[in-house]
This record gives sequence, structure tokens and C-alpha cells, in this order.
Amino acid sequence: MAKEPAMRPCEMPVLEVLDKVTGPRRVEADELIELHRQLSGYEPVVWAGRIIGFGELSYQYESCHGGIMPELAFATGQSKHTLYLTTGFAEKWPDLLERLGKHKASKACLYLTRLSDVDHAVLRELLQRTLAESRL
Repeated sequence: MAKEPAMRPCEMPVLEVLDKVTGPRRVEADELIELHRQLSGYEPVVWAGRIIGFGELSYQYESCHGGIMPELAFATGQSKHTLYLTTGFAEKWPDLLERLGKHKASKACLYLTRLSDVDHAVLRELLQRTLAESRL
């Protein structure tokens, strides 16, 4: 029997994921939901039991491995927000990251400790560019 991929939508209510976070970060999670909803045009869905995703797309690598993933997504933990952006975003858009404010970045993730530490217009632009690339 084939193993189910971990990255898939699940039936868990969004509030169940959000209610694991308290205080200011919980309020910020609500702000992130509204921003992602506005930009994507989709309602939030829980993926992999902890990621809040918006929309859905299929992908396939040259190796023939593929799957599905949300067009836009984020996860909120006790110490940071993780926003899932297009792979290589830091190299593609260094001008935006220079203006963003306090953050850390990896290959496809943007880590924010506080939304108040970043320029919201720049964050919106990063999400819009990610969405545009996912819809190519």
C-alpha cells in the first residue's frame, strides 16, 4: 500500500490550529489569515495538521516526483511565523528582503518573530510575487 503524502489538506478546523497559539502571536495569525485570504481569494484550509494553506496547485519535478501544495501558506508557532514562499525567493527578490525588516530566510521559508517588525507593504509584495509564480 502506497504511503500517503504528509503535505495534503486535512479535515482539521483552522481554529483548532490557531488556538494552539496565544497572546500577540495569535492576533498576528489572524492578520496573516486575512492577508493571505485577500491575496489568494481562497479560504484557509489546514495542511499536514499545522500549516494554514490557501488554494492548491500540483507540481512535478523532472524526476517525476510530484504532489500538491497550497498556493500560499503559513504556520504560526510559539516563537515565530513561518511563511512558505516560492523556492529561491531570497535570491530572486533581494531588494524586497532588504526593505522588509527583521526576518530570517531559508530556501523557501520566511521566518518572522513579530509582524510589527516588518514592513507590511513589502510582505504583501512578497506574497503577491509568490502567488504570481505559483499560478504560471
